[in-house]
Amino acid sequence: MLKMLFMLIFLIPMSFLFSIYWLVQLFLLLMSFIFMFMLVNSSLWMKISYFMGMDLLSYGLILLSLWICLLMIMASESINRFNYSKNFFILNLLFLLLMLYLTFSSMNLFYFYLFFEGSLIPTLFLIIGWGYQPERLQAGIYLLFYTLLASLPMLVGIFYLYYFENNLMFLLLNSNYNNIFLYLSLLLAFLVKMPMYLVHLWLPKAHVEAPIAGSMILAGIMLKLGGYGMLRIYNMIMIIGIKLNIYWMIMSLLGGFLVSLLCLRQIDLKSLIAYSSISHMSLVIGGIMTMNYWGFMGSYTLMIAHGLCSSGLFCLANLSYERTGSRSMFINKGMMNFMPSMCLWWFLLSSSNMAAPPSLNLLGEICLLNSMISWSWLTMFMLSLMSFFSAAYSLYLYSYSQHGDLYSGLYSSSNGLLREFILLLLHWLPLNILILKSEICLLWL
Repeated sequence: MLKMLFMLIFLIPMSFLFSIYWLVQLFLLLMSFIFMFMLVNSSLWMKISYFMGMDLLSYGLILLSLWICLLMIMASESINRFNYSKNFFILNLLFLLLMLYLTFSSMNLFYFYLFFEGSLIPTLFLIIGWGYQPERLQAGIYLLFYTLLASLPMLVGIFYLYYFENNLMFLLLNSNYNNIFLYLSLLLAFLVKMPMYLVHLWLPKAHVEAPIAGSMILAGIMLKLGGYGMLRIYNMIMIIGIKLNIYWMIMSLLGGFLVSLLCLRQIDLKSLIAYSSISHMSLVIGGIMTMNYWGFMGSYTLMIAHGLCSSGLFCLANLSYERTGSRSMFINKGMMNFMPSMCLWWFLLSSSNMAAPPSLNLLGEICLLNSMISWSWLTMFMLSLMSFFSAAYSLYLYSYSQHGDLYSGLYSSSNGLLREFILLLLHWLPLNILILKSEICLLWL
């Protein structure tokens, strides 16, 4: 694990050199491929060095982090073209990737917490430094305070654990606690990060104000930190989880349904995709709360799938934004006439978003439906409504943006560049190929 860490650290001085933008991206691509060969085929901790190691659960998420970061550089080409302090942008991005890498590879709960919070700072810089509207300051404050307010009790919970256990290694933390305060303090930070309905307000705001790189990392990785943390700590709070999980379950399923309805009346492309993220993540929360095998598998699979799919949709929204200068659906209408080749990509990623085969989303959602209905058949009502409206808002997004009359300000056609096609292909391909190798997603426990 240290070799990858050092490669990342030694990329950082490179970001200060002149015109280094694409070289960093190629290095990250190289790192991704090196990392793919380090595949862990076991649920045990492998590649242990110092406090870092990985099992299948962290392997997938580290690979996703590397992948999304190299695609972020690819998508933010306008920062390179207009030279919006691109060296600092690359530095910020590498620091963020470093934090995420350390978060997912930490075997110690306290280190995990430390890097989990550390990844907040570069994200904040991304939103405030490269965002579009003046409201980005407010969005940054929302992001910071929602996350920090919920995470401070978690620190106290970690110290409480250390007091009784005398160590914080994930491997050795397997005693069960029947303490409601520990349960709440450990869980709340992750539920805000996911985000669960009722504490979700920071997410749409952050997404709408963030630049494309910020949106991609938020949708692709930051929401997964919450799910990853929950999967890691649940072996300590199972006894009390059996009694109390029903409340979170009700809240997340109800919230997922309400957010799906909210999606249907969004007129901002980015806002719609951000709200659909909340709807998907509420399914993940529900799956983890059932505490059964299917639920854990499905939530992890859906997290990986959603990371690729949502990130791809944000890229598409950004392509339209770069051409028309607006994210409003009233202006981005009839895009089939304006960008005919992009129509296929809109279709492929929208269909993946509503869990059409052969996407990985389908596998995740099947597992989650199984787990929640086996937990209680009453969840079937909310799940069926969520599935229906998920298809509804994906169709609404696709049909409204692609069909209809072209906005009169657009008087030519402007197809995608090769870079953009490669960018979308690199989102869509792993999303639909991974279902053929689904044991990597399903056998990590």
